[in-house]
Amino acid sequence: MQLNKYFFSALTAFFIWGFFSLALKPLHDYPSLDILFYRVFYATTLLLIINLFFRRDKLKKDFQVFKSFEAKEKRKTLVLTVLGGFLLTFNWFLFMYAVNHVSLQSASFAYLICPIITTILAFFILKETLSKWQWFSVLLCIVSCGILSYGHIEDLAYSLIIASTFALYLISQRKNNQFDRFVVLTVQMVIASSVLLPFFPTYKGVTPTASLFYILMTLIVILFTIIPLFLNLYALKGMNSSTVGILMYTNPLINFILAIYYFKEEINTSQMIAYSLILLSIVVFNESVLFKRKNENILK
Repeated sequence: MQLNKYFFSALTAFFIWGFFSLALKPLHDYPSLDILFYRVFYATTLLLIINLFFRRDKLKKDFQVFKSFEAKEKRKTLVLTVLGGFLLTFNWFLFMYAVNHVSLQSASFAYLICPIITTILAFFILKETLSKWQWFSVLLCIVSCGILSYGHIEDLAYSLIIASTFALYLISQRKNNQFDRFVVLTVQMVIASSVLLPFFPTYKGVTPTASLFYILMTLIVILFTIIPLFLNLYALKGMNSSTVGILMYTNPLINFILAIYYFKEEINTSQMIAYSLILLSIVVFNESVLFKRKNENILK
């Protein structure tokens, strides 16, 4: 693996997501489900406008590519695209539900174990090979997550479900890379909106009137939804799912730093040890890139 545009795309996506709490925190008085509704519907509308009015050539090109496929390949593409939309919606819903009805720790912990699940599933499903250093990195991640989950076993089960949905999303989209990633993202957001739309009339709250809500939602949709999701999908065109998964740890590391220095939250020794191991695991997993060494697989 090289330090190329795909590597930096994935790293940038998770770096951006690491600051999501700065935009979400001022909206704590609004129901989480309402934030999810507006986030998905707003993003879908914006993506459709961009594609229909400014990227018609890409739409036509992708449609021609799809028409050229055999029936089996068409079914596979449709299944992976629809599956991606459902997994994304389910993941976001479970995350919001965990924050409101389970615990914030279960929601946050889900994205700590997600890279481990992604790496392991990619090994068995996509047959992605890992070096000994990378398996050692996975072991460090497991140890760090074990430290953080100590005394919170009930939350761990729910976290596994949330993490598994996003891990499966990454893996499914690794195999669905024949089309323009912006077009794929638009289709998946349309699917997400279709899933949420029947629930909107029943479960929506009072329509927000404060201008701050719409300003922050615009920031969330553009900076924390469309841009990182596109970068994530783009990275999967040229990187293994396992590598993208490990880079996901950039997100909770930034959250941890913000919690200490910006939100002034208290931390304990076990948290310091666990997050230090996570940082070390990222370095170890990408040691062939960071230290300009050849991967063991290449040597073999």
